[in-house]
Formats: sequence, C-alpha cells, structure tokens
Amino acid sequence: MTTIRFHRHSTLPRAAAIVLAALLAGCTVGPDFVRPTAQVPPHWSQTLSLAPAPESAAAAAPAPPGSTATEQAEQRAWWSAFNDPHLSALIERSVTSNLDLRAAVLRMQESRAQREVTAAAGWPSLSLDASYSRNRISETTPTGSLLNSVGSIKLPGAAGISIPNPYSQYQLSADASWEIDLFGRVRRSVEAADAGVQASLEDQHAVQVSLLADVGQSYMALRGAQARLELAHENLATIDELLELTRERRAAGLTTHIDVSNALAQHDATLADVPTFELQITQNVNQLSQLLGLEPGALRAELQPAAPLPSVPSVVPVGLPAEMARRRPDIREAEANLHAATAQIGVAVGDLFPRLTLSGTGGYQSDSAGRLLEWASRFGSIGPTLDLPVFDRGKWKTVRLQNVRAQESALAYQRTVLNALHEVENALAAYGADQQRRALLEAAVAQNAVALDLSRQRYEGGVANFTDVLNVQRTLQQNQAFLLDNETAVATDLVRLYRALGGGWQTEDGAVAGTQPQAPRQIAK
Repeated sequence: MTTIRFHRHSTLPRAAAIVLAALLAGCTVGPDFVRPTAQVPPHWSQTLSLAPAPESAAAAAPAPPGSTATEQAEQRAWWSAFNDPHLSALIERSVTSNLDLRAAVLRMQESRAQREVTAAAGWPSLSLDASYSRNRISETTPTGSLLNSVGSIKLPGAAGISIPNPYSQYQLSADASWEIDLFGRVRRSVEAADAGVQASLEDQHAVQVSLLADVGQSYMALRGAQARLELAHENLATIDELLELTRERRAAGLTTHIDVSNALAQHDATLADVPTFELQITQNVNQLSQLLGLEPGALRAELQPAAPLPSVPSVVPVGLPAEMARRRPDIREAEANLHAATAQIGVAVGDLFPRLTLSGTGGYQSDSAGRLLEWASRFGSIGPTLDLPVFDRGKWKTVRLQNVRAQESALAYQRTVLNALHEVENALAAYGADQQRRALLEAAVAQNAVALDLSRQRYEGGVANFTDVLNVQRTLQQNQAFLLDNETAVATDLVRLYRALGGGWQTEDGAVAGTQPQAPRQIAK
C-alpha cells in the first residue's frame, strides 16, 4: 500500500481540491440492485379441482373472481374468518407474549442499530484529549546523553541552556478526521445495512406468520380431540343401551351370553380410546401454553371446557401466484438478502479505489499548567491523506467472493419462490381433497345411522342376530370418528393454506397487515 500525503504547501489549490472531491463524491462503484422478478405461473393449477364431489351438494360452487372489502379483511386477519372468539383471543395474546417472536423483534432492532453504526462511517469523527505526564529521559542512552551535554553548555554573553530532566508535560488537544466517500464504498455499506434491516423485518414477519399458524393448528387439534372425546362418551352411552338390552334378552332366554360378552367387549374397546383423547387434549393445551410463553397447563382452566370445532368460511380468497410472491415474508427476506449481497460487491470494489481522508489535530501543550493556555503553547496540523492501493491480492479476491455470494443469494431467492409455490399448491390440493372427503363421510354417517336403527329394530324383533347390530354400530362409530378427524383436517388445511399464502401479521405500528389481492381467485367451501 502506497500513501501519498498532500500538506499545506502542496501546489494543488485548495478550491480545486474541494471541487474535485465534491465531483467524485457522487461516484458509486459496483452493480446497482435490480429487483428480481419471481417466476410464477399466472394461476394456481389446483384451483379448478376444489369443487366438491358430484355426489355431494354440501358445498357451493366456486365464487367468481373478485375482491370485496370483507374478503380483504378476512385475508388481513384470517383467524377472524373462523368466527371463534377463543381462537382470536389466543392469536392476539401470542403476538405479545411469544418468546420466539420477541427474539425476532430484538434481532430486527439489532440490525437497525448495526445500520446506524455502518452509516456513522460517513460522518466526521472528533475527539478531545486532556493529558498530563511526568517524563524522565535516561542519561545513559544516546538521546539522554546528548540532551544532558547540551544542557551544560554556557554560551558567552548568554544565559545558560537548561533542559530539565525529568520534566512535566500538560496537553489539551482535539483530533478530527473525515473520509470523503469518493467511490461510494461507505454508501454501498449503508445500502447493504439497509437491506439487512429489511431482511430482519421480514424475518420477524415470517416468525409471526408461523406463530399465528401454529396457534391456529394447535387450537384446531385441541377442539378436534375434544370432539373425539365427546363422541367416545356418546358411543359409550349407545353401547350401554345395547348392553342393557342384551342382558334383558338373555334374562328372558332370547339370546346367549355370547351377545353379552360381545357388547361388553365393544364397551371396553370404546372406553380404551378415552385416555388417548385426554392425552391429546393435554398435549395441545401445553402446546398452546408454550406458544403464548406460559408454563405447561397454564391454559387448562381456560380451554378445558369443550367447544365446537370452528367451521371454515364459505369462500376463501387465495389470490394469484404473483400476489403470493409479493406477500410472503420469506420471499421478501430472500429478496432483501440478495440486495445486501449485491451492495457488498460495491463495498468490495470500493476497497480497490483510493481513499481520501481529511484530518487535523490541534491544541495546547506546555511544561507547566500556568502556561498551558498561552498563545505560544498552541500546536496543530491539518491536511488530506490520499491512500492509493497499488497491489492487494486479498481485496481483488474479495470482489470475486462477494460475486459468488450474490449468485448464491439469487439462487436462494429462486428456491424460496419455488418452495412457496409447492407449499400453496399442496395446501390447495389437501384442502380440496379433504372437503370432498368430508361430504362423502357425512353421507356415509347418515346412512350408518339409518342402518343402525333398522338393525336394532330387527334385533329387538328377533329377526336379526346381535352380531349384525354390533357390526353396524362399529361401522357407524368408525365413520363418525373419520368424519370428526376430517373436519379437523379441513380446518387445519385452511390454516396451512393461509400460512402458505403469507397470511396476516402485525406491522410496527400495531396494525394488521397481510394480503390485499387485486383480483383473487376464490375457492368454495
């Protein structure tokens, strides 16, 4: 590294130097960031497959494209579409108490503070110094021996020269320096820091989207487990009626003990499911407590009373793939990371160019405190410093390194968009398939109920045996369980779909932000 210094006696006129610095200050090296265009299809391929099965009339046909104020509000706060006050309350509380989200907020604040540190490099620096020292020079060194001999010289007709040893030194001084950002190295650093702040903000949004979805899915699982537990108790009551009927018929000599044993076995098998559902309820309550930053079981008293599983809305606006790409925080975070990597190339290139630093120092210096502020005690220096990098292989390789990192960030952006497309398509497919399955299960349960009623009548009339009644009862019980599990899956699928679409989050001012499509495609319940 070669350093060329221009001092006050330089032949370069001061005014010309100032003008030259001002002109060069507008130069910024390195590539400018160009926002990438997400490669997405014009429509979702799964949208047309969401119509219900032809055998079922339980769901309406897909609504035509449109974006009403109600649908936009539903997208901004998707949990309100379930119309469940317990779910809404848990969502709102999780935003303020979840530990992962609070950590994400701190990371965002940290990136903002780091940005301020980076931006400070473009400002002048000023420091003040006050010092006192007591010094003694060794007389056995060449310098000390010379000063000692000079101090003993007496010139004719003049006072003797006195060089005290030891001596005191008092100093008041100020130092100032300012790097003129000739080629935009500092500006590129600030640009990269700004992109880092945006990436941290989008990371916070991504954490919140995941948090809200986790709360929603855990809540649906809780209500589903409670519904299964309630169904198990209802089935036990039905089986107990059959058991009592079987005992009465055996007492009358109309059947054998085999039917009683089969009824008891069915009772015990159904009762064996109760601990499983109670365990699921406990686990879901604990999961919700953890998401809200609470100890295990803290929400048990609040959530223990069973409540119906929330019903899904009749129409769900899903928007277009291009809107999803602008909405999802992980895609926006990948874009911000690409911006930061591009700006870092400019920082690396800027290190290959000269640096101009204006510096100065000045103050008062004296061997006694009484004379420190005298005009004669002043000292100072001022002037520019121009550093010209002649050869630094490491800096050249750093440019190559930053280029490779930018290419990696570009691939990460493409990968994030592709993963998002697959998540949405899979969520749409699951939501549509489970809704079709629900319609068929509803029809099956209705037919099972009719079959059970008829088989009981035939059994009571002595036309059918008890095995037929038990088989029909088992089938009804099984399909009822399938239907409840499917209803839980439909609600969970919708939450997963909202997550995949980048559903709403809270902005810095507390307002709910989220999806606002211009002309969304819609799917019917």
